[in-house]
Amino acid sequence: MDTIRGLASNNAAVIFTKSSCFMCHSVKALFYELGASPAIHELDQYANGREMEYALRRLGCNPSVPAVFIGGKYVGSSKDIISLHVDGSLKEKLIEARAIWL
Repeated sequence: MDTIRGLASNNAAVIFTKSSCFMCHSVKALFYELGASPAIHELDQYANGREMEYALRRLGCNPSVPAVFIGGKYVGSSKDIISLHVDGSLKEKLIEARAIWL
């Protein structure tokens, strides 16, 4: 879990994904569309990816991917991110964390 926390706090926006996950791709595309350049950690590309996935679940990430952190805090999975985007608060969170600028 320390690895996850460390990676999640190293950048303003961090997304834990798997390369074969369609919703992960959609969330990444949304962030890029908003002008953010999140740190992407594709768990299936790490030797300890399975352990990282279990750590995400222990932190409350369900499903484990995509797991989005903004400002070092867990924000949610794809459904949470889409909800935040629809109500306008995703962009606000990204601005507050300095992941995007106006």
